[in-house]
Amino acid sequence: MRTIRTGLLTSAVCLTAFFGQTSFAETPDEALAALATGTVMSTGPSGEAPTAASEISLTDEEMAKIKAMGATAAIVMQYSGTDWTTAQVAALTATFETMGIEVIAVTDAGFKPEKQVADIETVLAQNPDIIVSIPTDPVATASAYKAAAAQGVKIVFMDNVAAGMTAGKDYVSVVSADNYGNGVVSAHLMAKALDSKGEVGLVYFAADFFVTSQRRDGFKATMAASYPDIKIVDEQGIGGPDFTGDAEKAASAMLIQHPNINGIWAVWDLPAEGVMSAARAAGREDLVITTVDLGQNVGIEMAKGGMIKGLGAQRPYDQGVTEALLGGYGLLGKPAPAYVALPALPVQRESLLADWKTVYRADAPDSIQQAIK
Repeated sequence: MRTIRTGLLTSAVCLTAFFGQTSFAETPDEALAALATGTVMSTGPSGEAPTAASEISLTDEEMAKIKAMGATAAIVMQYSGTDWTTAQVAALTATFETMGIEVIAVTDAGFKPEKQVADIETVLAQNPDIIVSIPTDPVATASAYKAAAAQGVKIVFMDNVAAGMTAGKDYVSVVSADNYGNGVVSAHLMAKALDSKGEVGLVYFAADFFVTSQRRDGFKATMAASYPDIKIVDEQGIGGPDFTGDAEKAASAMLIQHPNINGIWAVWDLPAEGVMSAARAAGREDLVITTVDLGQNVGIEMAKGGMIKGLGAQRPYDQGVTEALLGGYGLLGKPAPAYVALPALPVQRESLLADWKTVYRADAPDSIQQAIK
């Protein structure tokens, strides 16, 4: 029987729980080659072992049952306007359409918990059957998500889970990239660009946000375990919602306080753009920057051979497909794994065009294709 599933092949995903050891190989290139096989290092928000996204599927019979329900869904985002969020929403919308599920709302909280709570309350008035959402703050938004669950809405979380909620009872599942693995990837890429020696700083997200904390942990653990000649000399937290501007200020302070700094790691692409601006203002275009998330602006900088030397990419389109299918699990009462993960993708200049297509299921934009020539 034909099944509807994500585009990832099961054979390409080797799921491995990861508990502290980050040194896979003697050189960064060897480590990156090992990581490119699809190993998942992250565990879930409550320590759950990961299930491959390729294991999430619906049969033709199940799809027919869902289509007959005339169900509706709402997509409640933490913020929008990035390549990651755009790909998620596009994948969710397209997959729900194939499932006969109408998307009745797509909201943008501007990374403000109080706005997201209001968004959820507004959405609930429309009686959706499914909500797919990423909490801006797991504690501040918890009551709103619990109200949705009490109303009988099938909730699928992206990346983060609202506090006090239980998989299989209050929500269907949580779907995430391998964020610890992306931190590991970006550390090895930093080490490769620095010939495994130097001083680096970290610009991290200073909030209780599970996946971004995993990235930072993965980066730091890899440096400690594999690269003793690379010293982390500073760490600066940013709070947003102006992540680019906050990161620019943090990086500027680092460059002043540590004039010999060789590299700065940024927690995702928007903060990395702020680090780039700070480096240019300081005349430090020799600075090595690595990050997580393949966005257009960091992609252009990498294509030009500039400061972005590599990054760990999520797979937001495949993530969105998986989340929609899990919404179908919720409608059917089909048992779902608590935590579903997609492997990290190491991205370097030489693989950029192919990796963009893997991440977004579309060719890289002209701005990147022109810059790489």
